[in-house]
Amino acid sequence: MQDFLRNTLTGTALIRTLNTKRLVLTVPYLNLNNYMKNSSKLMMALAVITAIFFCNKAGAQNNDSKFRFGIGVDGLVPVGNLTNTENFGLGITPRLQYNVDKSFSLTFTSGIYHFFSKDIPLTVPLNNGSSAVIAHYHLDVIPVKAGLKYFVAPNLYIAGEAGAAFEVEDGGGPVNLILSPAIGYSSKSWDVGLRYEHFHDSNSSAGVFGVRLAYGFKL
Repeated sequence: MQDFLRNTLTGTALIRTLNTKRLVLTVPYLNLNNYMKNSSKLMMALAVITAIFFCNKAGAQNNDSKFRFGIGVDGLVPVGNLTNTENFGLGITPRLQYNVDKSFSLTFTSGIYHFFSKDIPLTVPLNNGSSAVIAHYHLDVIPVKAGLKYFVAPNLYIAGEAGAAFEVEDGGGPVNLILSPAIGYSSKSWDVGLRYEHFHDSNSSAGVFGVRLAYGFKL
């Protein structure tokens, strides 16, 4: 706890490690522009990626293909230990799907999740006393998942995915196992899915409830 605040003039400092989580500390009433700029740049990048994938739709005209491609927008609600540091998350998730037959498909999904952090009040000991600070845990995750999708009725499916979650904020962090059951509705072009996504970590229990709205087409 001795070296939390490394520079009281700028008002921010990166904690070396605290229970494997990186925090940004901010002295109250000082400027949060750097934090907001980083979040804005990330969201702009996600918007550009989405536009590129939608433009690629124009080349998808082979109706006999067993491959489908979709780009999804995700809303994420933290559960477990993740609720201690994050309010909610948004994601962009491209997905490649191979239709084995009319009822069974294989999927591969990646993308990025960006979480909007809570204000965490802390009191930091200093040489001449203590200082009240606000901590933020910056969390961006790249999921890489393979899965199965089974249609139990026309357009209605159950699914399961497994893979890895790579923390990429501030130079990278832990890699956690992902396990994710889901249900959903899929039409010719649209897919709506509800899922629970568990981030397996031996030191904590964390995950998200997610809803994904995707537009897809045959390749």
